[in-house]
Amino acid sequence: MDKFIKIKLTLMNFLQFAVWGAYLISMGGYLSANGLGKYIGWFYAAQGIVSLFMPAIIGAIADRRIHAQKMYGICHLISSASMISLSIYGLQAGDTVQMSVLYTLFLIAIAFYMPSLSLSYSVAYNALELNGLDTVKSFPPIRTFGTIGFIASMWTVDLLGFKNSANQFLVSGILGVIMGIYSFTLPECKISNSNDKKSIAEILGINSFKLMKTKKMAIFMIFSALIGICLQITNGYATPYLESFGDFDEFKQTFTVKHPMILLSLSQCAEALCILLIPFFLKKYGIKKVVIISIVAWMLRFSFFGLGDAGSGVWLFVLSCIVYGVAFDFFNVSGSIYVDQNTDTKSRSSAQGLFMLMTNGIGASVGMLAAQAIINANHCMDAATEPMARWAGWTQSWYIFAAYALVIAILFALIFKYKHTPEQNEAAK
Repeated sequence: MDKFIKIKLTLMNFLQFAVWGAYLISMGGYLSANGLGKYIGWFYAAQGIVSLFMPAIIGAIADRRIHAQKMYGICHLISSASMISLSIYGLQAGDTVQMSVLYTLFLIAIAFYMPSLSLSYSVAYNALELNGLDTVKSFPPIRTFGTIGFIASMWTVDLLGFKNSANQFLVSGILGVIMGIYSFTLPECKISNSNDKKSIAEILGINSFKLMKTKKMAIFMIFSALIGICLQITNGYATPYLESFGDFDEFKQTFTVKHPMILLSLSQCAEALCILLIPFFLKKYGIKKVVIISIVAWMLRFSFFGLGDAGSGVWLFVLSCIVYGVAFDFFNVSGSIYVDQNTDTKSRSSAQGLFMLMTNGIGASVGMLAAQAIINANHCMDAATEPMARWAGWTQSWYIFAAYALVIAILFALIFKYKHTPEQNEAAK
């Protein structure tokens, strides 16, 4: 037994999410500042587009050909190389950046980063099991340090003045190189010893859809996509929204306008705390109630954004950040545990890849493109529109997103059948 395994996995999670935190919340501000605000949805949808196939393909390779921890490192090294190239181009081009070049480099980087998310779960769960530890009890505290890493990157980018600069991508790339090298020191994951030839379906990761052959898993995965629609909306648009209050004299000097990243980092602080609540809620209430709580929290997240302002209404933004912890963690972390417990050891990497495909793939890509259409239709990013009209457009957009979350919560409560046994942490078969 490796007595330092929890420390090793803690560092892994810190670096994994620090890579993402360097740009995920601030990229919308960078794009807006460089005349690409109307394309924000496409950049965030890129994460969903590559998640339609890359996590499944990489997961299948990790299950059958290359040890998951090695595949994990390879993904990070390729991603960070492209991210560093993106930063160099962005710094050289300044405000004359071309959408085609920027988007291509970002697409390559994110194509190899997104599979690393699902692989990080597989690597962590494998290491904990090898050391005789309970994943439900041991993983959430470890995952908390991923959130701390995300926050550390956000603060670094904000305080160094990189939130509207391509330097944010350089920070991400450097952290990615460190993560890539470190991954090769992690415990070895098993691969299948089968000599069977891979079919086209296996190569493309299509076989992972066989995991949906049971009705309960199929319903869960479909709702994973529907909930996934909510995941990236505030990541992409919260920073430009908060910065837009600078158009009003009474808000120009507020903390919200000057340091939106630090304000938004309260979301990740809440996330870090909420992760610790997951074992208790899963054991006491089961996956169905936990997911419903998550969807309702998304509704509140969007509603509070619509109701708040950068002055006396900033407390509503703070509340929105607090409920984000419940919205994100109660679905993503609990969902990954549910999937892990309902698949056999030979297909867990593929199963996590499928879960990533449905949430950050189909769900997130559709969600961001839909959000982009709604926000552009309401002229939220149009500098030629009067500030009050843009503010009204933002408010209307947030309320539309909140109404969607409410509908999904009701449908999930009615359709997903689940009988919880408090004495058991695993889902009913």
